Amino acid sequence: MISSTFGSTHDFFSSGTWLVIRNLMLFFAAVFWLAFAYWVYKDARRRIEDPWLVGMATLLGLLPPYVGPFIYMLFRPPEYLEDVRERELEIKAMEDRLSKRDLHCPVCRSEVDASFLVCPICTTKLKQSCTTCKAPLEALWQVCPFCETPIEPAAVAMPSLRPGRSRRRSE
Repeated sequence: MISSTFGSTHDFFSSGTWLVIRNLMLFFAAVFWLAFAYWVYKDARRRIEDPWLVGMATLLGLLPPYVGPFIYMLFRPPEYLEDVRERELEIKAMEDRLSKRDLHCPVCRSEVDASFLVCPICTTKLKQSCTTCKAPLEALWQVCPFCETPIEPAAVAMPSLRPGRSRRRSE
């Protein structure tokens, strides 16, 4: 019984069918190995700027068969170069918008210069002027930087609360 099983197994492995199956398996193993290396190359080109490092990553994907791409995946940069550039452009655009935000009147949205005291369109007061030299002052300044005059804080009217009454908005 053992000799008949051994004989049929020997017959199968010495047949042409086994040779075709073995050759196809070797062919597909080689194709997958090269496909993994090609994927590493394409992915590294999208993530790494330096061509030398792209070549090293591709070599890493080729040399230890089937293990190289997994090693590459552990150490590759976390994002694509295109995403990094896009994020940097978005940050620059936001910074530009924020820097230009103060150059518009808060009421009519017309463009105003940083030295304007009032909006020339709607006459909204934009800045306080120094009592001595009449230079425009920023809201948080405590002294005029041009003539060293102390700045009086603007009086803010706070509604008073009386006991037993609710606070009403005066119009």
